[in-house]
Amino acid sequence: MQDFIESVIFGLQELRRPLVMRLALVSGAVATIVWLVIGVFFWESITTFSSMFIDLIPFSMIRANAAWLLSAFLWFQLVLITFALLFAFGGNFVVERFSKERYAAFSLYLLMGSALFWGIVWFFEGGLIHEEFMKLITWLPFETIEKGLAALMGIYFIYNAIIVTMIFVTSSFSPQILEEIRSTYHKYDDIIDDSEIKTLGYTLKDTAIFVVLSVVAVPLLFVPVVNFFVQMALWVWLIKDTFLFDSATMLMKDADKSMFKSHQKALYGISLITALFNFVPILNLFGPFFGELAMYDYIRELKKEHRLDGQS
Repeated sequence: MQDFIESVIFGLQELRRPLVMRLALVSGAVATIVWLVIGVFFWESITTFSSMFIDLIPFSMIRANAAWLLSAFLWFQLVLITFALLFAFGGNFVVERFSKERYAAFSLYLLMGSALFWGIVWFFEGGLIHEEFMKLITWLPFETIEKGLAALMGIYFIYNAIIVTMIFVTSSFSPQILEEIRSTYHKYDDIIDDSEIKTLGYTLKDTAIFVVLSVVAVPLLFVPVVNFFVQMALWVWLIKDTFLFDSATMLMKDADKSMFKSHQKALYGISLITALFNFVPILNLFGPFFGELAMYDYIRELKKEHRLDGQS
């Protein structure tokens, strides 16, 4: 448990590293722009695809799912607006008195604080907000609701594509990121030289499996509550499988999943925390980097203490 907590803290602290900040912001901006452009060009096809499933779902489920998505969309907007307002008033004060690293950290903490504040509001008042949206949807014509829900699902698909792209990018750059971590804290650790080729192939395979499973699970995304757990399960699986392999192949010559059987709770815990980043706009760009760093630190501690299954 202590190793798990220390790895989570390590991952959060290292998000402020200049290399990580640059990669997250630049790759995140590129991924977002690319998928937005794709979304614009294929918007009609995306909404038509969503409408195919909406026509098969009872109205009560459509209404509940639309209310849930509207509530989530409102939460996203309030987090961003709060962050923008606080940053506008406090950003100049910080940049005048602190280094660039602290300025970057201030931005992340401010965003986390905004998400936490509105998360608390939704925790206590989410039911009321959802109920009000349900009333609104009841007054609207079915055709309007169908088009609105299809549009919300289209936004969701694009957002999910950005998240998966960021996981892929983070895994692709993992040798450079983890090598910098090693040279800073663990100069004498052995590193496997051919890990980069292995991780790229494995990441491509995991991404392909995730896409196939996501397509198969699309009908479940229209079922309230179930959609949340299905999406979380897919994210957690992709994060755990990808980042565990990244770290293991860099640290061990003959890494195998069976070596980590007795540490599944911690590995899933790191992956779950990483997946939670996806619910906060902008922070979702940093989530995969947190997961990569925390996973690396945890696997390294297991190796150092000889606590991997099969090791003495």
